[in-house]
Amino acid sequence: MRIRSLPTQLVNQIAAGEVVERPSSVVKELVENSFDADARHIVIDIEQGGARSIKIRDDGCGIVKEDLPLALSRHATSKIASLKDLEQVATMGFRGEALPSISSVSRLTLISRTCDAECAWRVSADGREQDEAAQPDPHPQGTTIDVRDLFYNTPARRKFMKTEKTEFGHIETLIKRMALSRFDVGFILNHNQRESINFKPAATEVQQEQRIAAICGSAFIDNAVKIKFEASGLRLSGWVGLPTFSRSQQDMQFFYVNGRLIKDKLVSHAIRQAYQDVLYHGRHPVFVLYLTLEPSLVDVNAHPTKLEVRFREGRLVHDFLFKALHRSLADVRPGHQNTGMAAQTERFTPPPQDAQTPSPALVAKSAFFQSQPRQTSLPQQVREDIQAYAGLYQHKDAEVPAPTADEPHPLGHAIAHLHNIYILAETAKGIVLVDAHAAHERVTYERLKQHYHQGSVPSQPLLLPIKIKVTTNEADLAEEQAGLFASLGFDLNRSGPETLVLRSAPALLNGADMATLIQDVLADLIEHGLSRRIQEKTNEILARVACHGSIRAHRRLSLDEMNALLRDMERTERIGQCNHGRPTWIELSTQDLDRFFLRGQ
Repeated sequence: MRIRSLPTQLVNQIAAGEVVERPSSVVKELVENSFDADARHIVIDIEQGGARSIKIRDDGCGIVKEDLPLALSRHATSKIASLKDLEQVATMGFRGEALPSISSVSRLTLISRTCDAECAWRVSADGREQDEAAQPDPHPQGTTIDVRDLFYNTPARRKFMKTEKTEFGHIETLIKRMALSRFDVGFILNHNQRESINFKPAATEVQQEQRIAAICGSAFIDNAVKIKFEASGLRLSGWVGLPTFSRSQQDMQFFYVNGRLIKDKLVSHAIRQAYQDVLYHGRHPVFVLYLTLEPSLVDVNAHPTKLEVRFREGRLVHDFLFKALHRSLADVRPGHQNTGMAAQTERFTPPPQDAQTPSPALVAKSAFFQSQPRQTSLPQQVREDIQAYAGLYQHKDAEVPAPTADEPHPLGHAIAHLHNIYILAETAKGIVLVDAHAAHERVTYERLKQHYHQGSVPSQPLLLPIKIKVTTNEADLAEEQAGLFASLGFDLNRSGPETLVLRSAPALLNGADMATLIQDVLADLIEHGLSRRIQEKTNEILARVACHGSIRAHRRLSLDEMNALLRDMERTERIGQCNHGRPTWIELSTQDLDRFFLRGQ
């Protein structure tokens, strides 16, 4: 066979195979063009799920008459002119493939008018190679693109289209995602002459949160932390959900780079790491985040759909995202009034962890309640308590001062220990319930992390050495990893083929079952392997240690011990969840109680 050039129509249809997967692909390309035209209002009219008609109207800058035929030809664009432009793309579209690709598989009409033109001009294309002369049109400033009979000339592609409802569902989801990327733009989406979406431009933060609530649900805003973080030329802003407000699927995760929605493994990994010890296993965080950086530092030309990007300084971006989110989640503590956080029972109902650590249900579902219990958080400027901590709240003689007007305690003061599991405390605004084991587990864990990273885990000699029976492999591993155990505060030595002797342990773990603890840590080390993975899994090992060293469920606490725990909670980062991602406390306001008992009705 001889080599020959392909006909223009076939070339365009091949390109359309990459650009136009379904009707929502057409909508994406055309709305992005409207963004680049500085449109402030975009109207999308869909008929029969996009199979019959897709019409996009905007009030952007428009296209001059002479450029209209070029707009329908391949690799023609106003957005880049050189390789240098390609290396720092700041527009949504730049390939010059969208319009010719779409017009090759549909009947397309393009109408546009610039601000200084006497009238608009219209051109049409239907996949044939002939050009039609532009015709005048009374269209106002801006552009309208009408795409009819999608895939009319490629019946095989049309057969792959789903039902009208399914295809419109993809378009509706797309417009919601795009509406989150541009708060300054208004969007109207109609399907078969019925309005589906109507978002006005959102200039203020309140208006932006209203748009987010309309897309993600009001519960997201009620359970979100506002993020604003900047360093090394990178800026991260947006909203992240509390760990207790999570999803079983990754369906509420929106990450934008310079206004472009992306799916990136590096970004996903950084976010997972930030949530790693506060999120219940099997759950996924929710977020709407915006990363802004110099266009030259990110390659948006990595994939035809532009959903994937490449960062030129991947490690820098990863560490920046991790630190920004990790710090922001750490600063959420009792008393911080930055945002309300209604705990959503129906979204978080984990099974019991074990017999000794029952799962703390957020609240019993009752028809009397009109709102859920909530957590609130502590001011970001807090006192850090990094002194050595000994004993499990053995403060029998401690005096707990009453709150003053200048220094109220957000978690109030203990009243009772319910079922030897939950602390009931009274606050100025209502009552608080605390899972003592879960809360103390987080307190212990955070202190262990502080000491470990400072290289000074306080160790305490045992009154009598503890002999621990293990397997030969476990004894070999303990001997090999003596330095790791020492860094965790353990003086652990081998005294026989299957025997270890423990002579000192972290002071924080006074009273813990040391033999079981050492065996569990060794099991973790065997599972994760040696070398670098041990360091990567250090937090999991510390969490295991903290769990063993925390107050056991059903152990009776005095009022002084309970109040000491409440005060420690107020000073501890990430206190809203235990190390397994379970909630540690909830609050019921007096208004909630009044509604429950129908007071004032």
